[in-house]
This record gives sequence, C-alpha cells and structure tokens, in this order.
Amino acid sequence: MAVYLIADVKVTDDAWIPDYAANVHDIVHNHGGKYLSRSGNITTIEGEGLKTTLVALIEFPSMEAVEAFVNDPAYAKYRKARQDGSISRFHIIDDTDVAGSIPYLPKG
Repeated sequence: MAVYLIADVKVTDDAWIPDYAANVHDIVHNHGGKYLSRSGNITTIEGEGLKTTLVALIEFPSMEAVEAFVNDPAYAKYRKARQDGSISRFHIIDDTDVAGSIPYLPKG
C-alpha cells in the first residue's frame, strides 16, 4: 500500500527554500519516497483557498517510510529551517477508497 505525504506550506521567509530544495529530495529518496509534485502553482477551483504558497506531494511505500524520513537526523536541520520560515502542515493519506467502489483501489 502506498502512502502520500502532502506538504501544505505558507512561506513566511523564503531563505530556507534553496537549501531545502537542493537537499531534501535525496533524503526522501533514501526512504523509498519520490516527489510527484512540488509546486507553487496552486489554483483553488472550489471553496475557500488555503492561502498556501507551496504544495508538495510525495509518495512513500509505507507509513514506516514516512516516519523514518520525518525523523531522519539528516532531515532535522531542513525541517527546522522550514518550520522557522513557514506555516507548514503535513498530511498523510493512503491509497484506499473509503467507499470501496473504485475497483483499482483497496477498500479503506
């Protein structure tokens, strides 16, 4: 079962971004993850916008892999820099279908 980390970030000080962008990809990859998107091109098509300036979608093979990434000592300084320079929310979803009616997704 795949899990997806959705990073919802409102940047308050962009000084951390170049170093984060240059180095965190490799740490994600070390835990079996891969970026599916990392973009500031956010358009809200329904409901109130999130006031977010950056969204990243990262696929991991398991929840354990996400936890290993987030708790990796190599990630600690980048995590702190991101937290100091933004309002960040990390969300985890899996690849299940809560209604169980999409045949290619496991029932959630």
